[in-house]
Amino acid sequence: MNKYTYTVLEKDSGIRIDKLLSTKFPDFSRAKVQRLIELKNIMVNNKPVKVSYKVMESDFIEIEEEEIKETDILPENIPLDVVYEDDDILVVNKVKGMVVHPGNGNPNGTLVNAVLARCKNSLSGIGGEQRPGIVHRIDKDTSGLLIVAKNDKAHINISEQIKNHEVKKTYVALVRGRIKENEATIDMPIARSKNDRTKMSVDQKGKEAVTHIKVIKKYKEYTYIEVNIETGRTHQIRVHMAQIGYPIVGDYVYSNGKNPFGVVGQMLHSMKLEFNHPVSGKLMHLEAPIPDYFKNVLEILDKEEL
Repeated sequence: MNKYTYTVLEKDSGIRIDKLLSTKFPDFSRAKVQRLIELKNIMVNNKPVKVSYKVMESDFIEIEEEEIKETDILPENIPLDVVYEDDDILVVNKVKGMVVHPGNGNPNGTLVNAVLARCKNSLSGIGGEQRPGIVHRIDKDTSGLLIVAKNDKAHINISEQIKNHEVKKTYVALVRGRIKENEATIDMPIARSKNDRTKMSVDQKGKEAVTHIKVIKKYKEYTYIEVNIETGRTHQIRVHMAQIGYPIVGDYVYSNGKNPFGVVGQMLHSMKLEFNHPVSGKLMHLEAPIPDYFKNVLEILDKEEL
């Protein structure tokens, strides 16, 4: 690991740290400095700082440049449904059943394997060697839109937008039960379950989680809804809907999963994304149509209503 130090001069006082270091160290882009700050690899007077920190005269800055690790994940020629792509980002419509990144029990066949084959070395490294380019995730059995960052600048920018609730994520879901209200907000904190560490649960000591639902269509025993989330907690929509008594059809983790349609895994689809392009700033509106199996279930329910 390479180490560097720099003591701030009087003439540099008041300059943002990322701007200063990218000037003093030509090999460090501003995005790279921001990444090192996020990783707490840059310390000022032995303390971590924010990207927006403005340096002061005599500040002692220590920099540790992380070693670039070759990923042992193999590229795999897996077809991807690409909704949008440019030099900075790739947005895909992930199919149900595909895991986002390798992990225990899923060493290959993941979205990351497929993206590596498509983008080769053009992916951000902020997510680590197991998650190159991955800015956010959706569950294995949730389908829909997912953003992949092709460089560190795009990764940092999109991450900040998500952190500041500036990325609008719109899902659609089919839930068991007929919801009375046409619109509702679920504000219940979520934490990892104390009884089962593979699950999440509503917990007053957990992290804030806010979900907005709007009814698209009510059926006799089901409701088709649109869902917007302010926060992105693990399994948030699934936990919230089960908690209020309307579990998502096919969800075997947070309900018994029983349904007459033979659907395995939750009927939840990330349908729309709105965000500012990380480099151009252009407002992006992207949409992925619901998958065929989802459409078929809705058609069955529509016929039953006739």
